[in-house]
Amino acid sequence: MKCTGARIVIECLLEQGVKVVFGYPGGAILNIYDELYKNKDRITHILTAHEQGASHAADGYSRSTGKTGVVMATSGPGATNLVTGIATAYMDSSPLVAITCNVATSLLGKDSFQEIDITGITMPITKHNYIVRDVDTLADTIREAFMIAETGRPGPVLIDIPKDVTAAVTEYTPPVVNFASEGPVQLARASIRRVTHIQSPTDDGIRRVAALINSSERPFLYVGGGVVIDSAWDELKELAEKRNIPVATSLMGKSAFPANHPLACGMIGMHGTKAANTGANRSDLIIALGARFSDRVISDSSKFASKSKILQIDIDSAEINKNIVTDDCLVGSIKETLRRLLPLVEPRSRSEWNSQIEEWKTHIPAMYTKKTKLHPKFALEYVYKKLGDKGILVTEVGQHQMWAAQFYPFSQPRSFITSGGLGTMGFGTGAAIGAQLANPGKKVVHFAGDGSFRMNSTELATIFHYQIPIIILVINNGTLGMVRQWQKLFYDKRYSETTLDFGPDFVKLAEAYGIAGYRVSTEEEFTVAFDKAVELNKPVLIDCGMNIDEMVFPMVPAGKPIDELLLDLD
Repeated sequence: MKCTGARIVIECLLEQGVKVVFGYPGGAILNIYDELYKNKDRITHILTAHEQGASHAADGYSRSTGKTGVVMATSGPGATNLVTGIATAYMDSSPLVAITCNVATSLLGKDSFQEIDITGITMPITKHNYIVRDVDTLADTIREAFMIAETGRPGPVLIDIPKDVTAAVTEYTPPVVNFASEGPVQLARASIRRVTHIQSPTDDGIRRVAALINSSERPFLYVGGGVVIDSAWDELKELAEKRNIPVATSLMGKSAFPANHPLACGMIGMHGTKAANTGANRSDLIIALGARFSDRVISDSSKFASKSKILQIDIDSAEINKNIVTDDCLVGSIKETLRRLLPLVEPRSRSEWNSQIEEWKTHIPAMYTKKTKLHPKFALEYVYKKLGDKGILVTEVGQHQMWAAQFYPFSQPRSFITSGGLGTMGFGTGAAIGAQLANPGKKVVHFAGDGSFRMNSTELATIFHYQIPIIILVINNGTLGMVRQWQKLFYDKRYSETTLDFGPDFVKLAEAYGIAGYRVSTEEEFTVAFDKAVELNKPVLIDCGMNIDEMVFPMVPAGKPIDELLLDLD
């Protein structure tokens, strides 16, 4: 059938099983938005307050489901407003397709009104990007973009479409497949021109690695976000239990392994636990699964697990030997690799190594202080007590993010949504919108620092308009907490530009947008307000007042070995 380029965009999104897109219209993308209007019974568009909020919403939708998120923006500033969101998805390997529209092809390269070379700008922060100059190639380009975003190590792909291409007419042919055996994603892949190659370990490699694991007396599992992305949590649990291997997670790997499991050691790295950090450095074999040995985990690479053998299993060969030199490695899907590896791994009984790990677990810093009547630890534990496995926690970036990773007992995969690699303040509000829309049967709690929340608080308009029942907890200590912590410890308390004593009043701000707001400063007040918020099943903001000098411990000072932890201020 004959279709415009704009109609082809909609049809191809539907081919991919896309039900929700996030975005903000403008002149260059009007043809696509006209088609969205005509097809609003087939696909839902969520209008955010800002393009950055739309990109984070699409990302949150993706992370909470494993499906590819879709965001749209117009040319020029609309497109550039997506850059932070695209970079955030890229750093955390989140599948995202960004569709932008540019000026007409005859105006490209002439500094036309709202023209920008968005493919040039985003080249370093996308898996691939396109500018489509011929409507005849548009359908296959969109199909290929989804394939690349999802295949191998996931990530964002951008498609830039000049306005005249969205208006041009061509023959559109839906792929023909057997509907009984193939779903919407496979349907659209029938005409893909290029498929990303995925490596798979050899049988010899699997046997060699199994022998290495079987010979280890002090094995230690270091688990990253790749286990969550590849849905390999069951295989991870089977491996850990079969060999009685202690498990530490990176920030991005937090929901891959139940926090209350006897083998769980907590988070590893700068704000990791004594059990995780010391266990890693005293092990004889570190098994890194879907983890990239980031600087926030290893600190000084020359002092990280210097007496341990390193085994790394990852889908991305570029991550092997990048930050830490390995003794052995396997490149391939974490899930499939573990499935092949598990039958060759021998059972191992609990040993003195496990007892030593348990002893290190008892070294917990005194997190509660007399400075504040409401500590985030209490709030997080109460949220889990109230919501259990039906809660999804979304954070911003800073102290509150570390408290969330330390204290929330994640038990279900994809229940923790946060910006790890890029550390994007302002990520959480949009991400919470996407996560809640993707999971209507669950309750999304947005755990935000006051500094981060101010950055994209305009998305309260989106939350109210669509009545998205997110509970927003603003951990309000009146400062950029993590930066202040560094200033206190390492800059002689020179608090340069980190005190936030000039508003806004978050409760009044929420009410101005039509959202219920509560102010709390004690444990009792918090429980009453949170119970109300759950019962209302509407958007609610709770301003949680706490002391400006509350700090995150443990902490590894920059450049120190990860087992040299500051356990408290003294």
